[in-house]
Amino acid sequence: MEGVRVAYTLEQCWHRVPGGTAVSALEVARAMTEVRRDVELVGVSGKHLEDPALNFDLSIDVVGLRVSGALLYEMSLRLNQPKVERSMTDINLVHCTTIIPLATSKKMVATVHDLAFLHHPEFFTRRGNDVFRRSLKVLKNRADVILCSSQATVDDCLSEGFAPDRVRHVALGVRSVQASQDEIDHVRNRYSLPAEYLLFVGTLEPRKNLARLVGALRGRSDLPPLVIAGADGWGDIDVAHTANVQFIGYVDDQHLGAVYAGASVMCYPSLWEGFGLPILEAMAQGTPVVTSLGTSTQEVAGGAAILVDPLSEESIRNGIDEALRDVDALKQLGRERAAQATWDKTALATARIYDEVVNDEVAGQ
Repeated sequence: MEGVRVAYTLEQCWHRVPGGTAVSALEVARAMTEVRRDVELVGVSGKHLEDPALNFDLSIDVVGLRVSGALLYEMSLRLNQPKVERSMTDINLVHCTTIIPLATSKKMVATVHDLAFLHHPEFFTRRGNDVFRRSLKVLKNRADVILCSSQATVDDCLSEGFAPDRVRHVALGVRSVQASQDEIDHVRNRYSLPAEYLLFVGTLEPRKNLARLVGALRGRSDLPPLVIAGADGWGDIDVAHTANVQFIGYVDDQHLGAVYAGASVMCYPSLWEGFGLPILEAMAQGTPVVTSLGTSTQEVAGGAAILVDPLSEESIRNGIDEALRDVDALKQLGRERAAQATWDKTALATARIYDEVVNDEVAGQ
């Protein structure tokens, strides 16, 4: 078929905590330029003064709409304005890369990473819950296809009434470039990291389960200290000043791989994830992983991690002990698992769905 021109939403890159939704959208965009040169992604967001290239490696141009942030979301959800296609020409479809859709009358593909707000509304603000629920209703009415990063999210979308022929599983990928010893030494000096450390990577928010992780390590002076790398989030989480815990804040992509590579174990006992990118990111660096049974974290681990009950401090503690005993085996299993997950695969699967939508080949159209 002829080339496909896609308006590709990137408003989340300007959020205070962009998170995995920004990382995955940008990685797919970067890979798309290599694997499907006939697909042109044109970024679209609200109008911002800040340059996202300061924090993100942008591979595509970004067009700004006349409003941004909460106002953009509200106008999109309530009024279906301002329409994306009015800011760019010859668009075949719009790909909304988060659950909050921007306004359009074009064909729509939307990525839904998780429906955690339905399972654990207490993990989100009242406004967040409201926006996510209204977004879900809009997607039911307008989206041609929903892309889900995990089978767990596919199952959730089906339970919420989406037709099976409108929901697709498109797993995320990971960069597998191994950090060098020089890079590891550099981040040790840059962040004053200890010679050995346990690691958590992610935004500080209730569903990450940091309180139980810290509790599991309390009184275990024989274990390496816990290093927490991530942006400040929200909720009643006060672990940064706990004994044997070092909070180093947000770590940019340039240094993150080496931070993973220097860790003894990556600890990720999250209560709910849409995917769990840090699991694969750690595995790609050969770092053993401890993560949660159930939902997408077990799915992403793919048999290459120690699985624990995230509600049990004892289970988390025992899992970390087991990972420290089985380092060599977990390193090998993790690298093999990460090698199976590439952004090229994600981009190719996404492009095939674009083709279907543009050609009206999606069942029920």
